[in-house]
Amino acid sequence: MPKISSEKTEGIQSVVLALSILEALGKARNHLGVTALADSLGTTKSRIHRHLQTLVQQGYIVQSPTTERYRLGSRLIELGNAAAYASDIASVAAQPMRVLRDASEQAVILGQIEEDGIRILTTLGGKMPVEVGVRAGSVLGFTTSAQGKMALTFMPEQIRNRILSKPLVGETSYSITDMAVLTKHLEDIRARGWADAPNEAAIGLNALSFPILGASGELVGSLAIVSLTQFIGSPPSPEQVRAVGTAAQEISNALGYVGDLPGEWR
Repeated sequence: MPKISSEKTEGIQSVVLALSILEALGKARNHLGVTALADSLGTTKSRIHRHLQTLVQQGYIVQSPTTERYRLGSRLIELGNAAAYASDIASVAAQPMRVLRDASEQAVILGQIEEDGIRILTTLGGKMPVEVGVRAGSVLGFTTSAQGKMALTFMPEQIRNRILSKPLVGETSYSITDMAVLTKHLEDIRARGWADAPNEAAIGLNALSFPILGASGELVGSLAIVSLTQFIGSPPSPEQVRAVGTAAQEISNALGYVGDLPGEWR
C-alpha cells in the first residue's frame, strides 16, 4: 500500500488517502478500525477519521455499530458491478461490432446510458477514406445525438420526464429545441426502432443508432454507426438499418434478452 506523500497538495492528498482507504478495506479479510488504517497508510488517526466520516456519509463504506470498525458499503459495490457490466457489454459486443464495421465500412460506436447522456465505451474505426469517429469516454447529449434520442425513446418514462424537464439546448441549427417536435420525433423512433441525427450534433455528420436491451428488456446500451451525411443519409439506407439492427439484436440476445428488438426495421 503506498504511503501518502506530504509533498503533494492537500486536495490531491485527500483524494489519494480516500482511495487508499477504500483499497485497504477491499483487501482486508476483516473489518478495519481507525488505528489499523492509520498504521497501514502511514498517516494520523485524525486524518483517517475525517475521511472515514465522509466516506460513510456518501455510502462508500459502513461502520459497524458494535465494533466501530469499517467495511466497504453498498454504493461502492454498485459502482463495481456497473463497471463489470460495462466490461461484459463491451466483450459481448466485440465480434458483432467487427462484423458491422466490415459490412457497413463505417465507424461503429458502443455506448452506455448514464445520467448526463450516452458514454462511449468503445469504438471501431471505419474503412472509409475520411475517418469519422467519437472518442471512447466522451458523452453524447440526449437530445442532440442519435444515441441519445434512441435512449430517451426506450428508457423508463419517469427518467425520460426528468431529463426533459430542463430546457432543450441545441448544438446546431438542425438540433431539435421544441418539445412538441421532439415528442413526435421520439414516437417515430419507437415505431421504426432506430434513431438518426443528421447535422444535429455537428454539421455534416450523421449516426444511426439502435438500442441494446438486457435480459429483462431494460435498456442497457446503444449501438451506432457514424459517418459523414453523404455516407449515412436521412433516412439511412435499408441495408444500413438492417446491418445495425441485426448487430444490436445479436448483442441483446447474448446479454439474455429474448425476443426481437422493437420497431419495424426488418
